[in-house]
Amino acid sequence: MPREIAAIALQNKRVVYEILLRTSATTLLRLGRDPKRLGAQMGVLSVLHTWGQRLDHHPHAHCVVTGGGLATDDSRWISCRPGFLFPVRVMGQLFRGHFLAELKAAFARGELSFYGSIAALADAAAFHRYLKPLYKSSWVVYSKPPFGGPACVLNYLARYTHRVAISNHRLLAASNGKVSFAYKDYADKSKRKVMTIDAAEFLRRFLLHILPKRFQRIRHYGLFANRHRKQRLETCRRHLASDSLPTANEGALPASAEPTAICETNRCSRCGAPSLIRRKLTPLQPTAPRLQPVLCHDTS
Repeated sequence: MPREIAAIALQNKRVVYEILLRTSATTLLRLGRDPKRLGAQMGVLSVLHTWGQRLDHHPHAHCVVTGGGLATDDSRWISCRPGFLFPVRVMGQLFRGHFLAELKAAFARGELSFYGSIAALADAAAFHRYLKPLYKSSWVVYSKPPFGGPACVLNYLARYTHRVAISNHRLLAASNGKVSFAYKDYADKSKRKVMTIDAAEFLRRFLLHILPKRFQRIRHYGLFANRHRKQRLETCRRHLASDSLPTANEGALPASAEPTAICETNRCSRCGAPSLIRRKLTPLQPTAPRLQPVLCHDTS
């Protein structure tokens, strides 16, 4: 999100953050449905972030996206190209158009308020002049390679879903009215640095990231939408299983590795009662498609 929009978002958190999450997901789902791109319905999990490494106000959305989608008639699973989702430039341009259109619509409905240094934007002509240059700037979308498996997905989400502004391990010291914390300087090859600021300034930066009451910062779209998630995911698993299972002795296990079951008796470490542990060697089961993380924001 450009700095110009971040200034508006700070005074209109609920409205602008809603637009950010909705339009970033709409961008991905629209490109997924496009027959020239994928021609399928994808699943999107979005997480709102409002901070940068130095606790400044930097609203953006982290989106975890399925590496493919369900055909429009539910007949099959359509995978994206290995290691590739959509062109990042196309995503950026489409996201920019959706976002600015919805922001203008919110202004027309009288949902935006302006105070202090941006009070002049309450005038319609001034507001539209303010937004005009943003149509020519590049809205950068950062797309990462697919995850390596479920453990990688959980590790990624754990860092982004239940954290507010700064984690405890980054806080280094608090004394003499100063607070020191570690941060990564992405402009300097992600080097780890230390910043020391006044305690009052630290609290001001932290409070920037308090969300409106009952605001849902984690959203599910497409295949992950609550309304039909169970049914759609069962359909996806069925298609993925039928596509992945070996046929006609293809990929058969050697005789020494055929599935076997071993039962052994063990005792509970707390009460000493015998317990039965069943261990079984089974062929690998088909898994869900790899998920691809996308970060929708502007770094200009």
